[in-house]
Amino acid sequence: MNQYQSENITDLAKALLNVQRTMRPIAKDAENPFTKSWYASLNSVMDACRDALIENGIWLCQHPVPVEQPNTLGLVTKLTHAESGQWQSSLAVVPLPKADPQGMGSAMTYCRRYVLTAMLGMVTEDDDGEGARTGRKSASRPKLPVNSPEMKKAHLPGTNTKNNSSAPSNRSSAVLENLPPLEGITYQQVTAQDGRPCIIASGNTQAKKEILTGVGFRWNPQRKLWWKYVDAA
Repeated sequence: MNQYQSENITDLAKALLNVQRTMRPIAKDAENPFTKSWYASLNSVMDACRDALIENGIWLCQHPVPVEQPNTLGLVTKLTHAESGQWQSSLAVVPLPKADPQGMGSAMTYCRRYVLTAMLGMVTEDDDGEGARTGRKSASRPKLPVNSPEMKKAHLPGTNTKNNSSAPSNRSSAVLENLPPLEGITYQQVTAQDGRPCIIASGNTQAKKEILTGVGFRWNPQRKLWWKYVDAA
């Protein structure tokens, strides 16, 4: 039997065909500060395929495995059709940028998104390579909000943070203090590219989207975040 798939994958293939019919393109939601380019984060990749996989009864599992090569990470990605038990898998081996837990975490995140996109045939919504080939430019990115360093930091659930690059106005402080405290949600003040102060809601926003909408937040599908102007709050 093939070590990378079950003996029969007919039902799995039919389910994956439906996944590819309904799966949406991946949004490039993160910026590489070294190359000044945008890429699709693991969160964005999962957002693009999670619902389609679940709706078609496919269990996704990704886990590290030991490999013989030193300073490398082995990662197995497995797609299992829950009803039939049919499965397909892939083993990827990538070098560690550093031989420590941080290096392993970075390599695992990198590997998870690339292997998953390859197995499901996923594409980004503004593929620069496609634009170069056809001569068509990708649609310009929306200007709200800017990608500030604060948006990249990890925060504990339920804590409120402000952009410390400049002293917040009394108006901004009052708006932040009056926002509803939501478990798993972090509020941050940043500055939009048009110069207006803006508030970002991050964390487990999917479960709180109705509340966020009710207090004036709007969803930006390109950046995959909830935001609103301070002066419109």
